[in-house]
Amino acid sequence: MDRLDNTIRPYAWGSPTAIPQLLGVEPTGEPQAEMWMGAHPGAPSRTGRGTLVEVVGADPEKELGPAAVAKFGPRLPFLLKLLAAGAPLSLQVHPDLAQAKEGYADEERRGIPVDAPHRNYKDANHKPELICALTEFDGLCGFRAPLEAAALLDDLGVDSLKPYVDLLHAHPEDAALREVLTAILTADPDETSRTVAEAAAACDRLGGAYAPYADIAHHYPGDPGVIAAMLLNHVRLQPGEALYLGAGIPHAYLNGLGVEIMANSDNVLRCGLTPKHVDVPELLRIVRFLPSDPGVLRPEASPDGEEVYETPIDEFRLSRYVLPEAGTAHDLTRPTPQILLCTAGTVRAGEHDLTPGRSVFVPAGEKAEVSGTGTVFRATVVA
Repeated sequence: MDRLDNTIRPYAWGSPTAIPQLLGVEPTGEPQAEMWMGAHPGAPSRTGRGTLVEVVGADPEKELGPAAVAKFGPRLPFLLKLLAAGAPLSLQVHPDLAQAKEGYADEERRGIPVDAPHRNYKDANHKPELICALTEFDGLCGFRAPLEAAALLDDLGVDSLKPYVDLLHAHPEDAALREVLTAILTADPDETSRTVAEAAAACDRLGGAYAPYADIAHHYPGDPGVIAAMLLNHVRLQPGEALYLGAGIPHAYLNGLGVEIMANSDNVLRCGLTPKHVDVPELLRIVRFLPSDPGVLRPEASPDGEEVYETPIDEFRLSRYVLPEAGTAHDLTRPTPQILLCTAGTVRAGEHDLTPGRSVFVPAGEKAEVSGTGTVFRATVVA
């Protein structure tokens, strides 16, 4: 079992205080957005045996287990994060596995450098993800019913939004959503900027259900993503609740601290709320234009105390143990690799004492017992 030394990414949208408060350290004054735990080459966790990339690469079958290597190849198939949003992230969507393979192969054939700003596909993998709230956590997830979105836009009283309201009354619903998102993202930038300014002022005035969009507009003035965001469901998670974000579902995180887990991929297509490249034709090919309930997840408890967040994919499996007293040990030994992350209290994991924000890597089959008083999240795979 290896104690992990993890990198914190200072993205501009990050909270300057949430991760330091969890870790019990002084804030630096800079944004601290994500702490990465895993073997992603961009910021691999460090251990006493080298980086986790090096540890896994030296003996994949020993570290990951034969079943995981056979199913996912010789790399850790998930990335675990602490995510602290102090400002809205970009409005985005992820491809499914077939789309990722096709898109990656196409850009490779066209010779687009993998680090080019206009490159969409950094790898050939999909990127399903799960976010579990540690604090109240605001996000956007999936399309509203078109008539509900139309009413939200219409009540702003902004004349330049009327064409979008009319489009949202068309049938069928998927065509209506496609038409209005296309119109928003391809409108004249100067006209869009004026529309967003009027809409933001109306959101400020109305408050209530409009308050999240007023805040988004404050951070991204004039961005068409402000209007696109109003097509989506606003969700407020309570601590312990989660969202699963599958392929094609537009989403954005707005504010809060959470534990995030995802397939090990960098593939993101952006819809707005960003200065980065927005490839509208490719985005429209990937987005699933169907209204949907956000589907807030709550963990399902098992007799041994494990609380599992059920998802339909195998690259990751997230669960947690809430340990009420120090005397009871839980055996977490599995034939698959694990990362254990403490988020509250003090948890003993093997020979390691974990306080909030501290984590360990457990190789496949390695004896893993946890005890103490606190909360520990367990990330592994289904193999």
